[in-house]
Amino acid sequence: MTPSGSARLVHEGLFYRDRAELLAGTVPFVTEGLANGEPVLVAAPPDRLALIRDRVGADDDRVRYADMTEAGRNPGRIIPWVLQAFLDRHPDQRVRIIGEPVWAGRTEAEQPACAQHEALINAAFADRDAHILCPYDTARLDAEVLVDAGRTHPVLVDAAGRRPSPTFAPEQVVTGHNKPLPDPDEPVSVLPYALDTLADVRRFVTDRAQAARLDPDRIADLQIAVTELAANSVAHAGGAGVLRVWHTGEHLVCEIHDGGWLADPLAGRLAPRHDGIGGRGLVIVHALCDLVLLHTTAAGTTVRLHMRLGGGTTT
Repeated sequence: MTPSGSARLVHEGLFYRDRAELLAGTVPFVTEGLANGEPVLVAAPPDRLALIRDRVGADDDRVRYADMTEAGRNPGRIIPWVLQAFLDRHPDQRVRIIGEPVWAGRTEAEQPACAQHEALINAAFADRDAHILCPYDTARLDAEVLVDAGRTHPVLVDAAGRRPSPTFAPEQVVTGHNKPLPDPDEPVSVLPYALDTLADVRRFVTDRAQAARLDPDRIADLQIAVTELAANSVAHAGGAGVLRVWHTGEHLVCEIHDGGWLADPLAGRLAPRHDGIGGRGLVIVHALCDLVLLHTTAAGTTVRLHMRLGGGTTT
């Protein structure tokens, strides 16, 4: 399974049907990396994480484990806060990463964000020395998810072997999932804002978050996220925007719409370097929220933030 060449990104999709095929595809991947002196990160849902850990061994300086249902609960936070963080921790070494961003418990709303995440890996780390393997449970995932996996990974691996993906087209996945967000069925509270009313945004969000019984710690996170976006509207997107808030049975949802355009698909997906100025706002938003959905064109941008109302992540 070891790829030829070095100092380049290898991004593979592993299709597995059961535990045996998962272990057959992942354990040699890890042990080969360790034999080559490569640091390894395994980020997967807890049950798959336990299977791999039982075969490979506990955390040490060479192998790290992360619960993807927590670290990657928002698909938009995986590139900057999981993958890039691990790569930056080992700047002078080739690394191996197992990252399972899609599992059967993912909601329908999360699937497009997952596909865009996988597509953007190819651009985000094109110049990084990394081998990234992304497992997909073909027995439990929908067919459209597997189609997107073929379009976002240049190489596919399964029980039959390793081969180039004949449908690889990551740019099409990014643009294809950049769709208008559906209108909510629930009652919506609306607040237009501009520079002189920017202070109202925080109070507006706080009042509605408290009414929805969002946990106080999450209210603080949401205040930061919405304030970042609203301030960006005022500074860089025509000086004004509209905030809408509603809640479903599972989430408090805050939506910012303004006249800006995020022309770079990687906006918010890479953490700026420590000495960088600016560019941190959307990265912070991805870190704080449970799901971030985005639709952007030259006519304007809508960013929709979801904060879970109690309960945990389904795996």
